[in-house]
Amino acid sequence: MKLRDTLFLSLKTIVSYKTRSLLIVLAMALGVAAVVVLTALGDGARRYVTNKFSSIGTNLIVVIPGRAETVGSFPGAALGQTPRDLTLEDAEALDRLPQVRRYAPLNIGVAELAAASRLREVTVLGSTAEILPVRHIELAQGSFLDRGTAHGAQILLGWKLAREFFSQGNVIGKRVRLGDRRFLVSGVLKPQGESMGYNTDEIVIIPIDHAQELFNTSSLFRILVEVRSRGELTSTKEEIRKILRKRHDNEDDITVITQDAVLATFDRILRALTLGVAGIAAISLAVAGILVMNVMLVSVSQRTSEIGLLKAIGAPSANIHHLFLAEALWLSFSGGVLGFALGQFGSLLLRFAYPQLPAWPPTWASLAGITIAFVTGLLASLLPAARAARLNPVQALNTK
Repeated sequence: MKLRDTLFLSLKTIVSYKTRSLLIVLAMALGVAAVVVLTALGDGARRYVTNKFSSIGTNLIVVIPGRAETVGSFPGAALGQTPRDLTLEDAEALDRLPQVRRYAPLNIGVAELAAASRLREVTVLGSTAEILPVRHIELAQGSFLDRGTAHGAQILLGWKLAREFFSQGNVIGKRVRLGDRRFLVSGVLKPQGESMGYNTDEIVIIPIDHAQELFNTSSLFRILVEVRSRGELTSTKEEIRKILRKRHDNEDDITVITQDAVLATFDRILRALTLGVAGIAAISLAVAGILVMNVMLVSVSQRTSEIGLLKAIGAPSANIHHLFLAEALWLSFSGGVLGFALGQFGSLLLRFAYPQLPAWPPTWASLAGITIAFVTGLLASLLPAARAARLNPVQALNTK
């Protein structure tokens, strides 16, 4: 029997058993669709985190008070000790490194913002003007002076706060009260939305010296350092350690982390998660393969007379074997293609429901889903095909 005849006859047989064939195709399709959708979700989460970290700055090093890299917390905390403070002088010392393009000392707190008969609690970032390029923050209007001037202390308002407090749009030059201090609005941030745990549209930024006075502290929450090139991240990290260790009486009491290190950690975790959910989804394909085998075993017993007739007219056992294999491959291929389409549609729905999540299924997952469906169907058909090929034609024709 020619290959074309085998494929045609097997396809005709599949069409003649519509309900059975539809159930097998649907089982295969759901397995493939699960692989595609779940890998799209996992890979989308990985890309979302990567994009968010990239949006906070490039070639970034973060200096944190306290040694926390090996034990997860400051070792002396259990003894009632506290880590040595980071100071503005520490930050200024880092600026002398030739690899450093710019740096931004950072304090974060919460205070009440009052203006135009409105009052609400806001997140306050205290820093210098360098915080804008370091954190890739842009201004919609105005400018930022990092020190108080004759015009008074300057403040930048998040885009949403500016609209909420000054709905008429005349924001620059307005006076607001933050905590117990008065500030002059010098600029408004461009809308950026959520970024690493807080909404940049609902923050205010003030000069670092005013933030320290407002929160009654001389220490810094973080020091953000932007390196001139990615290749200098590791060397700059070690230089920062040396400078601050020398300034802190040879105590290694700070944590220095690079953006790349954090990204690499998240990337490994989320890639493993993606592979894990893909493996779980692939189990459904194995279940579908068992369904194929069971249904085809039943089919052999139902089509005994047909097989006997084919053998009686001279069809060799190999042709019978190939006929059942072709049926399984038709079903598996159809299920794989339908599952791919369903998976792409499911990923599209995910992107519509969560526009911020880039839930695009990776190419490898789509190909792997279809391939696994194909191979599973082929393996599941081997036993039924072998059983059909071994049938005795005389006994098969006598079976009713």
